[in-house]
Amino acid sequence: MPLTVARRLGFEKYKECHFSLILADRSVKLPVGMLEDMPLKVGSVIVPTDFVVVEMDEEPKDPLILGRPFLATAGAIIDVRRGKIELNLGKDCKMVFNVKDVMKQPTINGESFYIETLEQLAEDYLEELGVEDKLQLALTKDNEEFGCLQAEKTKSIRDGKQVENLFALESKPKEESSQEQGTDDDWSELKAPKVDLKPLPKGLRYAFLGSNSTYPVIVNDALDPHELETLLVELRKYRRALGYSLDDIKGLSPTLCTHRIHLENESKGSIEHQRRLNPNLKEVVKKEILKLLDAGIIYPISDSTWVSPVHCVPKKGGITVIKNEKNELIPSRTIVGHRMCIDYRKLNSASRKDHFPLPFIDQMLERLACHPFYCFLDGYSGFFQVPIHPNDQEKTTFTCPYGTFAYRRMPFGLCNAPATFQRAMLSIFSDLIEEMVEVFMDDFSVYGSSFSSCLSNLCRVLKRCEETGLVLNWEKCHFMVKEGIVLGHKISEKGIEVDKAKIEVMVQLGEPKSVKDVRSFLGHAGFYRRFIKDFSKIAGHSQDSYAKKQSSSLMKSVAKLS
Repeated sequence: MPLTVARRLGFEKYKECHFSLILADRSVKLPVGMLEDMPLKVGSVIVPTDFVVVEMDEEPKDPLILGRPFLATAGAIIDVRRGKIELNLGKDCKMVFNVKDVMKQPTINGESFYIETLEQLAEDYLEELGVEDKLQLALTKDNEEFGCLQAEKTKSIRDGKQVENLFALESKPKEESSQEQGTDDDWSELKAPKVDLKPLPKGLRYAFLGSNSTYPVIVNDALDPHELETLLVELRKYRRALGYSLDDIKGLSPTLCTHRIHLENESKGSIEHQRRLNPNLKEVVKKEILKLLDAGIIYPISDSTWVSPVHCVPKKGGITVIKNEKNELIPSRTIVGHRMCIDYRKLNSASRKDHFPLPFIDQMLERLACHPFYCFLDGYSGFFQVPIHPNDQEKTTFTCPYGTFAYRRMPFGLCNAPATFQRAMLSIFSDLIEEMVEVFMDDFSVYGSSFSSCLSNLCRVLKRCEETGLVLNWEKCHFMVKEGIVLGHKISEKGIEVDKAKIEVMVQLGEPKSVKDVRSFLGHAGFYRRFIKDFSKIAGHSQDSYAKKQSSSLMKSVAKLS
């Protein structure tokens, strides 16, 4: 049912439904909601029917489409050979529709003639139906004449449970298409989060979407006032796409993506005891547990057959600038604290592996390079936005000094989490990838041949994020910049260059003292093999008796990149 038809019938509230519709032209529509148990009269029989309400670009000629659920309720028997559809609506009520008769109608410009017989019958019996059934009268009158149907005004005509379901919808009202314009409440200063504004690398600056320096974003420092204002106006339309705290994460729809944990042996389990934590790390775990509980990402559990321990690892923040030994300012992501991680090694060893492919980094970087404008986006705690199937949530149980908890959303550490997340991102951006955006896990790189082109592409990506519930981390999003770091490489209009921060890490490794150290160094250096001449020749002998000598040669080659 088109949204315009539903509104003419007086409906403004619809039951929430979590699925998408793929139309004949392969376009994807997200339903506004659902109307349940609508009384649909066929002949002399009323058939309760559920209608999925969809917002259409223009109202179709046939406003209602009755699908397979209706045919099942109506007891339809389809005879393909004779071209007839028989509806068994009751004990003595059968109706037969001849499809071939419709096909015999003449066509003009490829369109069939049709006869409004049902409309004529409806007009003939409208007054009679209105007298006998007040609900039917209310549904068929125009809003201007009869007004919108309100639940409190129809208590006297609620004769059954089916009628009550029409007004007991739990869903929220449909947000108007004008939501893209944003509201003042979205950027309310009272709701503004408290954020720490760190020093930014050269070429970047803070701009603010709210009043009194609230709701910051990171933009290109070289934008002129007109370009900056144009960018901010567009960004203000997409408040729900930008996340400033964990509470902003609503999660992707389970119909879009759900993480499953399939085990090789379903009867197998593993229960590990908690590990000791020093007072500082114990406080980190406590804060993380409280934060995840408040956001509804975890919940207490006591009877899981899988229990994993927690440990803490260093946590990096957004990009800031630090000085190296040469007093050069190097853009880097510094360690700002610790974060809690779960040791799922035993669970991962028992899990069936998901072999969904990740993009080739070199090919993605080649497509991304040599553009004048970029917008580098990053998902807000990306994995936490993907729901876990209810049957598999108990397998994510972890133990800590404050109890045992399980995840509702996909945590870090699961072996198949990257594949699940990449699959989710491809399902969201499949028609935009390689045209205006490149996606690798939770890193999204939007590009354009000009400021207006890149801004238009950015708006399409942000709109898609809002439609699917994907939230971006404001602190790691850089808008309308000339260059940026993508997967350890510097991307700009010049092409692909090395990241100085990575070079600093390798230079500070020191001389290898064992084969393990050589392998560690080669792992770092191999990331930039495209920039080092004869890399394979230098590295080929690095694990033989001349390991130290050869690695020193490679060290010098790496140092030259800086």
